[in-house]
Amino acid sequence: MYYDNGLIKDVMKEKYAKIERRIQVKRDAKSRVSDFKPIYKEFTFTEAKEQGDRCLQCPIEPFYGIESNIEFCRTGCPLHNDTLEWIKHTREGKVEDAFELSNALSPFPEILGRVCPQDSLCQGSCTLSRTEFGSVTIGGIEVYLNEEAFEKGLRPYYGEDKSKSGKKVAIIGSGPAGMSCATFLLRTGIEVEVFERADRAGGLLTYGIPNFKIDKDVIQRRYDWMIEAGLKVHLNSEIKNEEQMQGLLNDFDAIFVAVGAPSGRKSGMKNEEAKGVYQVMDILTHIQKNVFESFYDSILQKKNIVVVGGGDSAMDALRASVRIGAESVKCLYRRDEANMPGSKKELVNAREEGVEFQFLVSPKEITIDDDNNVTGIICQNTKLSEPDSSGRQKLNIIEGSEHTIPCDIIVLALGFDNVKFPWFDTAKIETGKWNDIIVNDEKRTSNAKIFSGGDAVRGADLAVTSALDGRTAAYTIIKDFGIYL
Repeated sequence: MYYDNGLIKDVMKEKYAKIERRIQVKRDAKSRVSDFKPIYKEFTFTEAKEQGDRCLQCPIEPFYGIESNIEFCRTGCPLHNDTLEWIKHTREGKVEDAFELSNALSPFPEILGRVCPQDSLCQGSCTLSRTEFGSVTIGGIEVYLNEEAFEKGLRPYYGEDKSKSGKKVAIIGSGPAGMSCATFLLRTGIEVEVFERADRAGGLLTYGIPNFKIDKDVIQRRYDWMIEAGLKVHLNSEIKNEEQMQGLLNDFDAIFVAVGAPSGRKSGMKNEEAKGVYQVMDILTHIQKNVFESFYDSILQKKNIVVVGGGDSAMDALRASVRIGAESVKCLYRRDEANMPGSKKELVNAREEGVEFQFLVSPKEITIDDDNNVTGIICQNTKLSEPDSSGRQKLNIIEGSEHTIPCDIIVLALGFDNVKFPWFDTAKIETGKWNDIIVNDEKRTSNAKIFSGGDAVRGADLAVTSALDGRTAAYTIIKDFGIYL
């Protein structure tokens, strides 16, 4: 079928260009740095419907010269969410239908709607993002839809009407991969027990993402519903040794390993072991524990903080340090702003909240006093070369540019590494060069009874890809047990 480009383009402009693209309203910086409450206000029905109205259900490529076949919708969701349909139902006020679709393939959409980098996934793939109109704000609609459903008394389905299968699965780790795997197993009547080393469930969702990005009650609410449906959660229960693993192998029909990538990378700087040098996860966990206790007695208060790194964990540490009462907060990144790996939205938020960014700066050495306390960090200025044939710019140190930045605390946010736990050998789990667990497409390890996914397999990655791995593993386990979905 062919269309008159000019005519349809005019119709589209009349129908869609009049509705401005909007994201959730953001609290002003002055008020939000005084607490750890979420900074974005959820859409109302009117706002969600209005933004949903922008969702195109007609071809757009011919109008804007995009070289591809005519398509109605593009989605970049790793979970292959039926986004178009649940947006359509949300616009029409059919909350129950939309809620069912939203939760069918996603284990916790109201969480992913808050923490996913939508601009590089669903919204970045939205056909409208390639036009002057801008993408549909899918994340905001997703959060509105699920919260509205909860308000109306709707609840996620966890197999409450299923007879028990007689099968038991152990999950090591309660982060997004483990939580996802448990969700899809429970739906089929499989008994699930989660073993979590921390004092609260949720893994990185709880202790690795600050409260101002997602309130921890949102995560606990999901776990509470799963526990009501029969999930058993063992907190403060780290699997440490071969004997504990052998016990799981004896007692369970399958095991899903979701231990993440728990080791923070070191910098190699002189005096890195000094008092006042911390890994980013230690700082984020420390701050979140303060938030849980409503007792802001932090090691960061009234201190001059330097965060080394440019990813989202660095942004989280910077913004959390401002809120906990640091005297000053600086971010050092060896490349320029354009090359920062973290979300641009988070960088904007951090700047608004008073964080100082220093680009093209490479840390060299940590200075200390006689008691081994941090006093500063020696840095060198850098410059980037012209891009080579691969498009990569080489980083060059500017000779004679050494200077010292005084500080009390240094936070290293340089990425995360996998760890080969002592019980891997007992479980006959093979690992790769970087201690990543080797799995096949079904998330099965070298031990046919053990599965894995998330950061333990991928290295540090996204919550949504961890959720996908958990779902894939669950489907494989369900098939192994001879249960039909």
